[in-house]
Amino acid sequence: MEKQRLDKIIASTGKFSRREVKLLVRQGRVLVDGVPARSGEEKFDPQAVEITVNGETLCYRKYTWVMLNKPAGYLSATEDGWGPTVLDLLPPELKKQGLFPVGRLDKDTEGLLLLTNEGGLAHDLLSPRHHVDKVYYTRVAGRLTEEDCRAFAAGMTLGDGLVCQPAGLKILKAGEESEAHVTLREGKFHQVKRMLAFLGKPVLYLERIQMGNLTLDPALDRGKYRLLTESEVEMLRKI
Repeated sequence: MEKQRLDKIIASTGKFSRREVKLLVRQGRVLVDGVPARSGEEKFDPQAVEITVNGETLCYRKYTWVMLNKPAGYLSATEDGWGPTVLDLLPPELKKQGLFPVGRLDKDTEGLLLLTNEGGLAHDLLSPRHHVDKVYYTRVAGRLTEEDCRAFAAGMTLGDGLVCQPAGLKILKAGEESEAHVTLREGKFHQVKRMLAFLGKPVLYLERIQMGNLTLDPALDRGKYRLLTESEVEMLRKI
């Protein structure tokens, strides 16, 4: 593998900024193959050496994958002149790694959003030919019925001509306000909201809770993030 600067390798973990790495090196707290590093500018093959920081062996990541519990009010974009984006919820050391959202959630939609700098896998997860399921929890105005479930299962053409492929609608609660899980295998603009509005059940709240076989971490508070584990990334690669 191509050699990289030591500070860049360590910063890729998301635990330290390059400035912090410089201080750690000065304090002798960064070892490369058991030898104290001389400078953060030294270059190494991260897969050919053992790097420890504060006595803990570094797990090098070629790519960074982040799970974010997106709150309402943030745009799924890397930059925008009209308001905050999901990248504003990340620390500087992660923002500098070229992360971008894998797909998008509407500004007022909450829940599971992945961010990465691995373009190939991100593209595969979003490609219509791979049919990666996305599951949403929704609360709507009006009583959901089995007829609505059948309409989702059959697919529908909306009043504006949008053709929606068959999808899943599982009713959790039916009443003046209803709750349900919606499963899509595609991701057209405002699709969940538009499908339910077409059935006369406008969405009051929407949260994505699952993408493929990856579920939103229940320990992750709204607006918080964590790095995906290696096993979670491998799960995504197998979809």
